[in-house]
Amino acid sequence: MAKTYSKNGIKQEIVGKLRRHFSREVTEANAKQIYLACAMVIRDELVERMMEAQAKIKENEERQVHYLCMEFLIGRSLRNNAFNLGMQEALEGALADLGYEVADIFEVEDDPGLGNGGLGRLAACYMDSMATLGMAGNGYSIRYENGIFRQKIENGAQIEQPDTWLETGAAWQIPAMDDAREVRIGGAVKTRWEDGRLVVEHTDYTPVIAVPYDMPISGYNTENIARLRLWQAKSPIALDMEAFSRGDYLKAVEKVAMAESISKVLYPEDNHLAGQSLRLKQQYFLVSATIQDICAKHKARYGTLQNFAEKNVLHINDTHPALVIPELMRILMDEEGMSWEMAWNNVSQSVAYTNHTVMPEALECWPTDLVQAHMPRVMMIINEINERYCKELWNYYPGDFDRISKLAIVADGQVRMANLAVVGSFSVNGVSELHSGILREKVFSDLFRVYSTKFCNVTNGIALRRWLCEANPELTELIRSKIGNGFITHPSELQVLSNFGSDPKLLRQLKQIKDHNKQRLAAYIAEHNKIEVNLDSIFDVQVKRLHEYKRQMLNILHVMAMYHQIKKNPSAPLVPRTIIFGSKAAPGYAAAKKTIQLIHSIANMVNHDPDVGDKLKVVFIEDYRVSLAELIMPAAELSEQISLAGKEASGTGNMKFMMNGALTIGTMDGANIEICQAVGPENIFIFGMETPEAEALAASGAYCARDYYNANPVLKDVLDHIRRGFGDHVDYNDVVAGLIDGGPGRTDRFMICKDFESYCLAQERVAQMYQRPENWNYMSLINIANSGRFAADRAVAEYAQNIWRVHTNFAY
Repeated sequence: MAKTYSKNGIKQEIVGKLRRHFSREVTEANAKQIYLACAMVIRDELVERMMEAQAKIKENEERQVHYLCMEFLIGRSLRNNAFNLGMQEALEGALADLGYEVADIFEVEDDPGLGNGGLGRLAACYMDSMATLGMAGNGYSIRYENGIFRQKIENGAQIEQPDTWLETGAAWQIPAMDDAREVRIGGAVKTRWEDGRLVVEHTDYTPVIAVPYDMPISGYNTENIARLRLWQAKSPIALDMEAFSRGDYLKAVEKVAMAESISKVLYPEDNHLAGQSLRLKQQYFLVSATIQDICAKHKARYGTLQNFAEKNVLHINDTHPALVIPELMRILMDEEGMSWEMAWNNVSQSVAYTNHTVMPEALECWPTDLVQAHMPRVMMIINEINERYCKELWNYYPGDFDRISKLAIVADGQVRMANLAVVGSFSVNGVSELHSGILREKVFSDLFRVYSTKFCNVTNGIALRRWLCEANPELTELIRSKIGNGFITHPSELQVLSNFGSDPKLLRQLKQIKDHNKQRLAAYIAEHNKIEVNLDSIFDVQVKRLHEYKRQMLNILHVMAMYHQIKKNPSAPLVPRTIIFGSKAAPGYAAAKKTIQLIHSIANMVNHDPDVGDKLKVVFIEDYRVSLAELIMPAAELSEQISLAGKEASGTGNMKFMMNGALTIGTMDGANIEICQAVGPENIFIFGMETPEAEALAASGAYCARDYYNANPVLKDVLDHIRRGFGDHVDYNDVVAGLIDGGPGRTDRFMICKDFESYCLAQERVAQMYQRPENWNYMSLINIANSGRFAADRAVAEYAQNIWRVHTNFAY
């Protein structure tokens, strides 16, 4: 039975926390201290439940799922935990009595900078679902001190600043010093045989201490709590006193700085050797600390690691944690004395791998000399895995040296992490039907022939409770009034909403809720961007990680086309638009950063042109993050999912927008295909090439973007204007050159020019439909009603049933 909380009880606890931790009465406390007191009150409840959940797992000897990911974009915790625990109403009342608005206190919390985009947000959604579904689930990542970065825009250009999220985020973390582990970086390895057993000596290494901090992850309306363990890197030597005493102060702290740099920043740039080195150290640090931790706890419980695979699943989210495979082999053989065969049996039956990309540059490869330098024993094991695996390949491809070299884990001076992940895992899944098909037929086609039984699909899902119930409470209440509360834990029940498509009152209510959410977003834009947007305009939104394949540039070209249309005939009727971008570009990704600058140059021109007025506005929302997404998604009316077909693995933003009633304009790519299947082609705006056509055109080498430039006067005018510039002394010749100046096969690799005309036609259909509100609102309702299949609860239940083989309390 769910525990109940009283307003007065929580109020007394907040007052007590203020006195004991800050020596403050309520009247003396500032908003940050109030927030921290609230966090401590809720954390106490979380910790108590987490301890009970961990004890139950141990008692029942349940199989545990350990989810390893380099990022967990978890979002703010105070509101989410209060909602999941059923404390939000009592907390709101307690704060009101103390003279505070709960929304103001929620805003004090910084977004944890523990992720960059869909990969990390997916991992966070899955932790929420693991807890809610009653699973024995643990997440593992790094406690990045400065996170990704805070984005500032100065003169239209992105500036990266440190993200000091721990000022408020540390309140949710419990240090577990007793579980600290030593990770050994570098050094030399000597081996010898004694009594038929291989003895390994690792010397001259640099020790790094991995200190764990646990974040309890609450499930909705359940006693179960999942645990996210974050590792912080520390040096075992606080200070080199000898160097300090002789006055060499920098040398005295050098080892400390080198060790602690591992957990300073998420994703250091790897376009130089130092950055590559740090990234590789981060990956090994996460893997080694995690596997040591899991193995130590398993052995303490069972007295042996021989049954490791029976009781543990190690799920690696993309290739970044793939070093888990040789590291677990190292522990099982070197520390436990297992034979190669027994160790490999445990590893290959406990590791599962989710692939998130078809982009060749994202299939990680590391120089062998770098792996050798940082983890010499692991490199020895990788070489042995590769040798045994290549012998196995010989049975499938006899005499085909080229094919075997291509499929090898170690070749051409590189370690291919994706091949390692496939070979060492018992399951390999893609994240949408299209993506999984591409993995089987293209990316891993030769490996699929060898390991066909490993491959499967689990389409991504999102946390319904955060992205609908918390982010859009008005819509949630409307849904509750029509179909009850069941959808909150059984998302498929949203389908019942389809029965209300002919209810004009409901459709009007949907529009009213959307208008309220637009007003909230417009107020934020007015305050932060100093732009007044037209509330009667289409809120046309593209917010996501900035990458060329996601084709923010296609959206930009359409903005310019609309601008030219207005300039040619300012009095012509036009459905007004507010185009909203939000995105961070990787610090070393020059093309992405230039795209952000181009958006700002265009926005400055459009937003200050009196001919345009309120017909068109362009807004770039700075420092896009989870808390801003929670504001933006409910307000969006058009969701831009316009990647080149065959390039987006799944997408999860498309699902969040859909769940909040936005209509999708997109290509048949990733999960867009399944969204189209769910809502019907009449309730989505599809354009552009499909995957076979795009792949065939790319493979031909004959694609010439300039042909489309010459054939389409609208496209030509737009690109010519961008080449001329915008009077702000920023040269965009390189942008245009990248699209049309290089000749066939050398420009526009994501075929923006090819899809431009089709995209513009789809946008015309959008404008036409928006002028028919009843039809638009009906389409919105159908999208909401069919969004339940894209909930994380469904995805995690599929993992549990088909891959992890663990029990959940979720019924399809």
